[in-house]
Amino acid sequence: MSTEAKNSVGGPVDGSVGIVTPQSLHFDERVQFKSGDTLENFDVVYETYGTLNTAHTNAILICHALSGDHHSAGYHSKNDKHPGWWDNLIGPGKPVDTNRFFVVCSNNLGGFQGSTGPSSTNPSTGQPYGPDFPMVTVEDWVTIQSMVSDRLEINIWAAVIGGSLGGMQAMQWGIDYPNRIKHCCVIASTPKLSAQNIAFNDVARQAIRTDNEFYDGRYYEKDTVPSRGLRVARMLGHITYLSDDLMAEKFGRTLRDKKAIDFDYNPEFEIESYLRYQGDRFARSFDANTYLLMTKALDYYDPAEAHGGNLGRALASAHADFLVVSFSSDWRFTVERSREIVKAIHDNNLNVTYAEIEASQGHDAFLLEIPAYLDVFYAYMDRVYNELETLKEDLS
Repeated sequence: MSTEAKNSVGGPVDGSVGIVTPQSLHFDERVQFKSGDTLENFDVVYETYGTLNTAHTNAILICHALSGDHHSAGYHSKNDKHPGWWDNLIGPGKPVDTNRFFVVCSNNLGGFQGSTGPSSTNPSTGQPYGPDFPMVTVEDWVTIQSMVSDRLEINIWAAVIGGSLGGMQAMQWGIDYPNRIKHCCVIASTPKLSAQNIAFNDVARQAIRTDNEFYDGRYYEKDTVPSRGLRVARMLGHITYLSDDLMAEKFGRTLRDKKAIDFDYNPEFEIESYLRYQGDRFARSFDANTYLLMTKALDYYDPAEAHGGNLGRALASAHADFLVVSFSSDWRFTVERSREIVKAIHDNNLNVTYAEIEASQGHDAFLLEIPAYLDVFYAYMDRVYNELETLKEDLS
């Protein structure tokens, strides 16, 4: 790979990185997962933004959340109505500044946007993997990302950044590959799911698995989609991503296009209409088997389990400096869970910057441009960049 590697983009669109072309890596290497299952070969799709410097020291890895993918910034065409899921925070002059950094975001294995997953063809059967695809974990994703790093000739990440499920991956990078990561940014995340969170995930999975169109995960062969189940799963999930205050402020008890209730079961309140719209949109764009896999990976993650429940011991191998951010109204991954991470980092005498942001937007706040959040993110990424500049001067 050229030391002047650049992203494949067109001209800027609305101040974004521009038109982005996804790239793909094929691996013929056998990989074994934490479950014991294996894949003999697989593909990983990713996007890059910015330019890799000659020393390969300015690379940033972005880890996506449950419903995200590799498309974290830019547009796929001039007619694309929606940019990447973190476009407001990745790009020229933004916190993750593509004038400074070479940014990489890959689609997790088990996805459906190009990386090998349940909808991919199983070479041993000629049919989609479906439910036969291996159960993947956060640790497995980090292993795959390390293999992608090797291919891209990135030995050390200036920072690994993730929100929610992506924050788990960022933390696991600090544990599994302490010598390959300088900074670890864990945003709106948790070291393990609470019983309540596992319960939410199971209800969502049951909605999908009991859909008549699910066919035990082999719906591809039936040329159908368990859309009703996916719709309910997304509606439930979306409720947990928002705060009560935000829903009250945004929707309240406002009726939709009417002045009085009709005494029937059609959507009458604005919140009902909004949730159904979100559910329908999600059911058209997301793969049900991937949703099942992603939620199970969330449930299984608990790095402290192998250390008698002691998160400090789990983080004992880490060397990175940490940024941990939580949001006051996030009742899905509460501030107490972030404080638990901060304490474990302190227990290992590591540097940590912690910000508890007052915000009414709930769990989804990590995706938004909240002034106090932006201030913290900008300041920390300035620090990451200034360290690179100091290193450059020391080497010259």
